Amino acid sequence: MTALAHLSPTPFGRLLTAMVTPFDREGNVDLALAGRLARYLVDEGSDGIVVCGTTGESPTLSWDEQYQLLETVKNVVGNKVKVLAGTGSNSTDEAIEATVKAFEVGADGALVVVPYYNKPPQEGLESHFRAVANSAPELPLMLYNIPGRTGCSLHPATVKKLMDCQNIVSFKAASGTVSEVTDLRMACGSGFAIYSGDDALLLPMLSVGAVGVVSVASHIVGRRLKIMIDSFYKGQFTDALGYHEQLQPLFKALFATTNPIPVKAALEIIGWEVGSPRKPLISLNKVMKEDLVDIINSLRQI
Repeated sequence: MTALAHLSPTPFGRLLTAMVTPFDREGNVDLALAGRLARYLVDEGSDGIVVCGTTGESPTLSWDEQYQLLETVKNVVGNKVKVLAGTGSNSTDEAIEATVKAFEVGADGALVVVPYYNKPPQEGLESHFRAVANSAPELPLMLYNIPGRTGCSLHPATVKKLMDCQNIVSFKAASGTVSEVTDLRMACGSGFAIYSGDDALLLPMLSVGAVGVVSVASHIVGRRLKIMIDSFYKGQFTDALGYHEQLQPLFKALFATTNPIPVKAALEIIGWEVGSPRKPLISLNKVMKEDLVDIINSLRQI
């Protein structure tokens, strides 16, 4: 029996937050605020926290900053929730180094994105993920498919070939299609944990076999998302649908422009001064921010 044998069909819980990275006024990572934000997300219902993913602005963080953030968040939340580190890169060697370091720091898992920009073929993707998995065989991995950002897509048939890597236990589906869940289940079996990478598609994806979500909106409405998920699994489908529809305006506003620009503005609206994104991302424009204020205020009245 391996150290991974105890993992459930939901190895990281059902509601994971892809946490933003707070910056101070000088643009430096604010580790103290990151710790407070992580604690808040746990209190608001998150079962897991993803540090240094897309929402955490990993492309503009140094590796040292990423390791410091991971260590800070893990120290704050302890074993209350799962902490995953974004360790993906378009360099296999870099992804291996980051994944090994995440394991050494004490991460509960790693989110490994499809290599971006160099657009490897499927054989290259299989080789990449197999090498990363083998570099830290005791660390559970979540593969992350987001072709809109990476320029290529990880096919279900390729994921199936990777099922002999025991630590590849989950998949973040962010292609924008519900059918990706079905295709993955057909290829990899019903025991493979598939997470929605899109808040707006969470309920439809749950209906075809996804086990949860890696969420951006949970920064703002974590409790409601948790209730929606719980309602679905209790068979209270009308209630779940009600939350799904109630939250759609917020979901759309949080992706009206490049993530994490809107969610950082949303956090500021509710009292979290997490700073502006690092360039080349910019702060949310006035019109979009006004719309976001209206949506958040309307949700407060429900």
